[in-house]
This record gives sequence, structure tokens and C-alpha cells, in this order.
Amino acid sequence: MLSARAVALSFTLITVAKTMKSAASTTSSESRGQHAAASRDTFTGSPRKRLQKLPAVPGYVPNRVNDLLLLRPDTNNQSAPEPKEKRNNRHVVFFHGDIQNFQEEMALQPEGAQWLSWSLEQVAFTLGRRFPDRYVWVIRASRMYLHKFSCYHNFVESNMFGAPEHSPYLPDTGAFRHLRSLLSHGMERANLPNPLQPQGGADSIPSGFSLALVGFSKGCVVLNQMVYELGGARADPQMSPFIKCISAIYWLDGGHPGGSETWVTDKLVLKELAASGVSVHAHVTPYEVCDPMRAWVGREHGHFIKTLEEFGACPSKKLHFEDEPPSIENHFRVIEEF
Repeated sequence: MLSARAVALSFTLITVAKTMKSAASTTSSESRGQHAAASRDTFTGSPRKRLQKLPAVPGYVPNRVNDLLLLRPDTNNQSAPEPKEKRNNRHVVFFHGDIQNFQEEMALQPEGAQWLSWSLEQVAFTLGRRFPDRYVWVIRASRMYLHKFSCYHNFVESNMFGAPEHSPYLPDTGAFRHLRSLLSHGMERANLPNPLQPQGGADSIPSGFSLALVGFSKGCVVLNQMVYELGGARADPQMSPFIKCISAIYWLDGGHPGGSETWVTDKLVLKELAASGVSVHAHVTPYEVCDPMRAWVGREHGHFIKTLEEFGACPSKKLHFEDEPPSIENHFRVIEEF
């Protein structure tokens, strides 16, 4: 088992050479067939009986697929007086970080086994407690390089370690287009009532549909790409009705291996986010924003918040565990505390 420091280095990709050395015992080959064979439709028991695995769900481009976990709402805890159709159309989407994977896959890897309490299944349950009246979707990165580096290249151009290269909105590609199609096909496969349509204008959005987006660590690269696409998507009559359904975006201790753009700092892009009316939440820990070896992360986070405030937005922000030493454990714990 690696020391905490070695895991931290590999987890954040501060030094690729050390990362590669620590990963030498793992294999770079990946087998979707093995993955699919290990998949199962549902778990038994409660609340596991509400959890469903949906392998290889296609996005807008059929050969771009992602595995999904769906946790259905806890109907025993629903007390809201709203109509049932509205409750059934509230959704939360989560994008995970490095190392996180399905529990059975993490258990096979030396670096993953020690973090099983943060597997995708366990995170789904955690989010289910945070959002008990919503459908919780956990989107697995389409590639886990060396079984630990999450690569979201179906949403944003990325290198093998998952460092993104952001781009503006294009009508036939991009993060929003892929997400909408994933949700539509996932809802159809799970036989949910009133499913979202994969494309179309306002008449393709089901009644009461709402969406909150949550990114953790590396998963925040998807949120950042969506911010870069936001202006073009809002101007597209086929996509804007879907964008209007996004009520909140949560950044949880964002981080990736690149040397910049951990947080969006482009003023024109952030002006569009401020004008969108989406509720913005930024939760961080000293592990990311107070690391002297990656000082740009803290600076970019501050610029992100300050710029949004200058444009009239009111982002909520919190530094968690500020009186404790930076640690990966607290980095993960922000998923519980936000």
C-alpha cells in the first residue's frame, strides 16, 4: 500500500514521473467486456434496491458511451406537497474524481482498495441522503487510465491523464449535448416516467424537469466545459430549454493535472454564467486551494468567486476543514459536507 504522500502525488498528478512510478504495478489495459460482465441491473436490499447500474449508455454520438448509476428517490421520506410528476422529474448528476470507480473494480486495485468508502455506489448513497427527493445519476468517466485517472473525453477534449482542453459550444457536439442524450437514454432504459427527449426545443422537456450538476475533483472539468459552452447553448433554440432547467451547479474541490484552468477565469465566460441565473456553489478544502506546490489553484478559485460577484452573481462559497492539515481524506469528505 502506498504512503499517503505517494497517493496524494499520484492522485493530483503534480509530478507525472512519480505518478507513473507509483502506478507501475497497475495495468494500462482496460476491458469493457469484463466491466460489462461484472455489471448487474439492480442491487438487493434497502437502500440498495433503489440503485441501478446502466452500462454503456450512449450519448448524442452512439459510439460515445458512459456507464451510469441511478439511485431512485427515497419515496418514504418524501413529504413535499408538490404533484408527483414534478417530484419524479428532479435530477442530480454527479461527476467523480480520480481513483473513484465501481466498488468491485476499486477492490482489485491496491490504490483503490483503501478508498472503497468513496466508491461510486457509496457516493450515490451519500448524494441520496443529501437529495432524498431526486433521482441521483453518477456518470462514470469513459476511461480510467491506469485504473485511477478519470478521463471525461466524451464531454471535453482531454489527454490520457484527464487534463482538459476547453472549447466553445458547437451545436452537434460538446458536454451539454452529450449530457442531455445520456440522461434521455438512461431514463428510457430505466423506464422512468416522463423521460427527457434527446433533442428538441421546449416541447421536448418533460413537465417539472429540473437538474442540478455536481462535480468533484477531476469531475469539475466537465462543469468547466459546460461554463465555456453556456453562451452558445443559451443562444441555441434547441438547447436553451434544457439549459433553463439547470437550477444549480456545485464545484467540490476541483482539481486536474494541468497547470492552469482548474477554475474558470475567463471574464466573458463567467459573465455568461452570472447572467444565466444558475445557482453557483463552490466548496473547497486546503488540499486543493492551499497547496503551495499548486498555488495557481487557490488564485484561480479566488478569481472565479470575485469575478462572479463583480457581475452580480451571489455564489455560495465555503472552505471546509480549514483548521486541519490538508489530506486526501478531507478532500473526499467534502462530498459529505457540502
